[in-house]
Amino acid sequence: MAFRSSLSFVFPALLAFAAAHLSAAEPVWIAKPGPWGDLQVRAVYLEPPENILAVVAKPSSVTRWTFEQTTEKGVREVMEKAGVPAEVVARLLGPTQVVASGNNVVVLPKVEDLVALGEAARSALYAELAKSSANEYQRDPVFIHGGDIDDWLAETEITKPQQELMRKLLWRRGSALVFSDIQALLTLAKNSEEVAAVFRTITRVRSLLVELKLPLKDGRATFIDYWSAGTLNTERVPFLVAITRRRAPQLIDATQFLPTLARRRVYTFPTASMGLKGRLPDCHWTSLNFFEEEPKDLFLDSAKASEHLLSAYVAVDPPYKFGDVLCFLDGGEGLHTCVHVADDIVLTKNGESILAPWTFMSLKDVDDIYRRSADTRVQGYRLKGQ
Repeated sequence: MAFRSSLSFVFPALLAFAAAHLSAAEPVWIAKPGPWGDLQVRAVYLEPPENILAVVAKPSSVTRWTFEQTTEKGVREVMEKAGVPAEVVARLLGPTQVVASGNNVVVLPKVEDLVALGEAARSALYAELAKSSANEYQRDPVFIHGGDIDDWLAETEITKPQQELMRKLLWRRGSALVFSDIQALLTLAKNSEEVAAVFRTITRVRSLLVELKLPLKDGRATFIDYWSAGTLNTERVPFLVAITRRRAPQLIDATQFLPTLARRRVYTFPTASMGLKGRLPDCHWTSLNFFEEEPKDLFLDSAKASEHLLSAYVAVDPPYKFGDVLCFLDGGEGLHTCVHVADDIVLTKNGESILAPWTFMSLKDVDDIYRRSADTRVQGYRLKGQ
C-alpha cells in the first residue's frame, strides 16, 4: 500500500466542504434544538484517494452466490421461499449456472436473472446469502443512507446504463436501501476507465456536513458548557467563547468544536502507515481516543478497549452529552461503538478497512448497518467524573 504525505488528510475534508457548497438547491435539514445550538446539516460523499484505490483488490465481473452445506434441492427451497419466480429458479439451477464445490452449491446468475428477481425476492434471498462470509457483497453491501438514490448517484462517473442497472438491483436490509451487485455493473464497463469509475462509485461513503448558525439565539453559557464537555475539551473554550460573541449571520463548521485528534480525522480515510502496528484504527480506537491529544494504540486491541470502556466509563441513558460513547449491543456482544456529537449525529468509523473513513452520521444510519436483530440496542457510556 502506498504511503500518503502527512498533509494529505486535509484533502477529503476540503473536497467534502466544497461539494456541500456547490449548489444552493442541495438538500439541507435542521437538527433538533438543544444545548449544541442551531445546527444545519447536509450530506456529502467521500471517495477514497486514488493511491488507496490502486492497492485494493477489485472484484471480478462474475457474480457468484455461495450456498453453504446444502444441495441443489436445498437451494431450490431457499429460492422458492424467498419468492424467486419459478422460471428464474429454473434458469439459475440449470446445468450451466451451477457449480458444485464440496458441500456447497455455487450459483452463477446472469444480469437478466438479477433484474428478474424483483426487490422483494432479492431482499429475502440476499438476506439468506448474507449469512455466509463467502457472499461478501450481500454480507457487507453498499448502503444508500437516506434512501435517496438520486442524491447518492449525483456526480458519480458511472455510465447512464450502469446507473439504471443499479437502480433496478437495489434491495432492502431492514429499513435500509442497499446494493450488492457490483459485478453486474462491471459487465457493462467498456474499458479500464469505466471499471475504475465503478469502483470509485461503490466505495464512496455518505457523511454529514454539520454547521452552526450564528448568532446564537440564547443559552451562551449552556452552549459553551455543552461543547467543552466539562474539562475534557477545554482547549476549544477560547474559540467557543469567541463565536458566541458574533452577531452577524454566519455559519461555523462544527468540526471546529471537536477535540484535536477527532478534528484531524473526520472526513479522512486511514493511511497505509496506520496499519504498521498490525491493525488499522476501528470504531473502538476512534471512540476511546476521542478526547485524547495523541492516539493510544492499545485500543487497537478489542479486549483492552472493552476493558477500558467498562472500567473508565459509567453506563448512562439519554439524553447523551458531547463525547459519550454509544455501544451497539446484541445478546451481550458489543457490535460497534461511536461517539455522540449532537442531536442524533455521531462520529463513527464503520470498520477497520482502509476504505472506511471517519464520518459524521445519523444514529439511525449507523443502526441500519449494525442492527443484527430486534434485540440489538444502544447503551451509552460516559467517562467517570464528567
